[in-house]
Amino acid sequence: MRVFLTGGTGYIGSAVLDALLRAGHEVTALIRGTANVGRLGSRGVTPVSGSLAEPERWREAALGFEAYVHTAFEMSPNGAELDRRTVESLCGLAREGQAALVYTSGIWVLGDTEGPADERTPLVPTAMAAFRPAVEEMVLSSELDGVRPIVVRPGYVYGGGRGIISDLLKDAENGIMRIIGAGENHWPAIYDRDLGDLYARLVGNASAAGVYYATDEADETQGEIVEAIAAQAPIRPDIRRMPLDEARRKMGPYADALSLDQVVRSPRARALGWQPTLKSVARNVPRLFEEWRNAHSERA
Repeated sequence: MRVFLTGGTGYIGSAVLDALLRAGHEVTALIRGTANVGRLGSRGVTPVSGSLAEPERWREAALGFEAYVHTAFEMSPNGAELDRRTVESLCGLAREGQAALVYTSGIWVLGDTEGPADERTPLVPTAMAAFRPAVEEMVLSSELDGVRPIVVRPGYVYGGGRGIISDLLKDAENGIMRIIGAGENHWPAIYDRDLGDLYARLVGNASAAGVYYATDEADETQGEIVEAIAAQAPIRPDIRRMPLDEARRKMGPYADALSLDQVVRSPRARALGWQPTLKSVARNVPRLFEEWRNAHSERA
């Protein structure tokens, strides 16, 4: 299939790009700047340099694809509005070609869960994810216009050199780690390569539509993940338990997101035959340290 991918050099986008190429899809990737144009081109990817803030500059290059996959997100005060506007543009493009449209949301739309949650669980989004349900609905309602709409809600992504779990690896190397609150809250997680493989499966399956969670279902707590990383660090770091009120003062709404207690299942993804190859952060810390160090040595 011919796929247009936003965020082709981002954390999730890179994993999705790799998986799409492995599956034999032809990918055009929207990227920021021109630094990665040559690298992507050498892999057979058609790079398009552009910004989410200016869809009119890349709209022509995005015409006529069989699938649109949106993984980009700008971490700025305007991030939510840019996400909404980008999805509006992609919905229009997908309608014109009666194409598939995959939107990247996240588990924070659930809020705290009482027991295992899945695609049937009502949404109670935390502040950082408050904008996402309306954007999800925009995508899902495009089905009425002939689009095949898909919403993916990944857990905490781990692997490689980026993301929240990689930040913990960096903290461990630097000698101090922090746990917000008691650390007994569960963090649903997913390995980056496994997440990418789910996207490729969803794009390639003509019957796939609707909402899909992507988690390894290990049901590990924040504290268990931090302790496992600390135990594998070259020199055991200090672990500081930060009260939630203090974390809110320092981190704002991000602290509330990280303190959510969530147990999340992925039944619809598994029904497609998808199975995570890595099923735990804590049991794979040595591997994750190696991936993190390799990623950072390549950038040095």
